[in-house]
Amino acid sequence: MSAPPVVAAVDGSEDSLRALDWALDAARRRRAPLRVVHVRQYAAWTQPGVLAAGPPAGADDAVLDAARARLAAHGGDGTAVEYAGLDGVPGALLPGLGATAQLLVLGSRGRGGFASLLLGSNGLAAARDAECPVVVVPRPGREVHDGVPAGPGPRVAVGLDVDSPDDAVLAFAFAEAARRGARLQAVAAYPWPARSWAAAGEIPALMIDQGKVESEIRTLAEGFLAPHRARHPEVPAAADVLPGDAAGRLVAASGGAELVVVGRHRRRLLAPARMMGSVTQAVLLHAAAPIAVVPPSPPQE
Repeated sequence: MSAPPVVAAVDGSEDSLRALDWALDAARRRRAPLRVVHVRQYAAWTQPGVLAAGPPAGADDAVLDAARARLAAHGGDGTAVEYAGLDGVPGALLPGLGATAQLLVLGSRGRGGFASLLLGSNGLAAARDAECPVVVVPRPGREVHDGVPAGPGPRVAVGLDVDSPDDAVLAFAFAEAARRGARLQAVAAYPWPARSWAAAGEIPALMIDQGKVESEIRTLAEGFLAPHRARHPEVPAAADVLPGDAAGRLVAASGGAELVVVGRHRRRLLAPARMMGSVTQAVLLHAAAPIAVVPPSPPQE
């Protein structure tokens, strides 16, 4: 039985072709087939009930032809490649591709939208709704600042929320680091200075020891990392416990990283729709490295 494919969504833009390069490398590392998909959007703004004109039957797809040429330039290595053209609205069809894929890869922006956007609507929809992990490949040249000195060698960074950890996120990050021969940097940020509620006009007296807070968070982080270290002893993994905003710390960690891994919010009783948290959205918008958004673990029965 063949492995599920790595799916690369292309639209002819340079962003999508960079994502195609990344997807080919990911398929090689997984020894999986690569599926290259172009969603052809026609008459997107027509009224309901109005017949939308599609491409002529048997018409060539210049976008897929460009993808073939791009992959041919990389040379054959035995990776099986399939090409598919679909007709419809990309934001609706792309997330559905994740149902049969092990990974869905897109560029940060496509041909449509405004040039100033850092993340297109299709990438946002896929990262929010796809059933498989989604990797968004940013444009080169994004700069980040205030990163912790990372040391030599390849590195995968992962966000670790000790208040709501998700094994699926850590499992993906460890597996990806193992494939790349990389070390893992688990970023566990905590808000500081600590805030306390007080009545109007009252100044709260905070008796919180930052060193103790950091020590407790590190203990929790090490506990969450321990079972994954046991499964992947070849992956050097360290917890970076840092004060400040989690999104800012992860964006800073993206500098020089091969991949940044973040989670997607679990569905809740009062919020049953699929959601992305503010940290994940900020990382998608500003990280300098490719970003993997991992769906949450299935709820336990």
